[in-house]
Amino acid sequence: MKKIVTILGARPQFVKGAVLSRVIKKHNDFEEIIVHTGQHFDTNMSAVFFNEMQIPKPKYNLNINGLSHGAMTGQMLEKIEEVLEVEQPEVVIVYGDTNSTVAGALAAKKMNIQVVHVEAGLRSFNMQMPEEVNRIITDRISNLLSCPTNTAILNLKKEGFDNLPIEIEQHGDIMKDAVEFYGKFSEGKSTIISDLKLQRNEFVLATIHRQENTDDKEKLKEVFSALEEINKSKQVVLPLHPRTKKKLDLYGLKPNITLIEPVGYFDMLELLKNCSLVITDSGGLQKEAFFNKKYCIIARKETEWIELVSSGYAKITGTNYNKMIKSFNEFLKEKKDFQENLYGNDVGEKIYQSIKKLIQE
Repeated sequence: MKKIVTILGARPQFVKGAVLSRVIKKHNDFEEIIVHTGQHFDTNMSAVFFNEMQIPKPKYNLNINGLSHGAMTGQMLEKIEEVLEVEQPEVVIVYGDTNSTVAGALAAKKMNIQVVHVEAGLRSFNMQMPEEVNRIITDRISNLLSCPTNTAILNLKKEGFDNLPIEIEQHGDIMKDAVEFYGKFSEGKSTIISDLKLQRNEFVLATIHRQENTDDKEKLKEVFSALEEINKSKQVVLPLHPRTKKKLDLYGLKPNITLIEPVGYFDMLELLKNCSLVITDSGGLQKEAFFNKKYCIIARKETEWIELVSSGYAKITGTNYNKMIKSFNEFLKEKKDFQENLYGNDVGEKIYQSIKKLIQE
């Protein structure tokens, strides 16, 4: 049986990868081998995580984490190459924009193995973001680019990808499949709403973790000042990322909002389902807010998901206090039905069919 090797490095990638893994298993045309680079060491990713989330356990765990970008990517490149030499797959699948993504693509390409990039074509147009560099390189050396949106397709066309021997397909956003699948039974898996004594639509869900926000004292101070002001109207619940916690302690900041420990995926889904709106600097959470029919305030200067902004479901505020408060008050009055289909349907199946065609050509 022909083989597919999937490279994953962070918990969100496992959630997305599980969608395609279920489709691959259903068709039973190929054997899938999962490689976990270990990029994001996450205590939530225990055996329970894989069992409850119905995610296949990795055959390989490279345990590479806690290093600089260069050292991490270099070690991953070396170790993934060793795995590919043993497994000899027809295709390597990578997701998103992490160091694991670019390392997996490079290792495969140097061995003349076909590369599939899921979530291709996204751009923030901010080359200071390591993720932007990773996604551009990965797109350029892939054989099949699975794009989530028409905007992603247009980005690639502007960069001249039409002139390259690369298959470009608009499949939709695979995270939509994941939210729909796990959302059906998250309530039975999570007790976080009752544990925190939260009332539906009476709290705001916030996450702040990006380096450009946490490592700038003034930015971090301003964004948490805005969250404290919003907290006077609606309770703000913020799962505290370890990096953010470290910086809050370093700067001596003690924000008067509800800070909780990092949460698992089912807990996050329940928080999303029950909150009134979302404030975040996370890329993935912007879309998950939309999938759960919630408005989103983006605490960044840009977003890869511009259709959320152009369609009125999200606002870009950066960490600006006044803009965040203004956007919060405006969204409280909005009444959209969230029926627009911005991200497609049956995305995993569409990606699988394109991979099958690539392998059989």
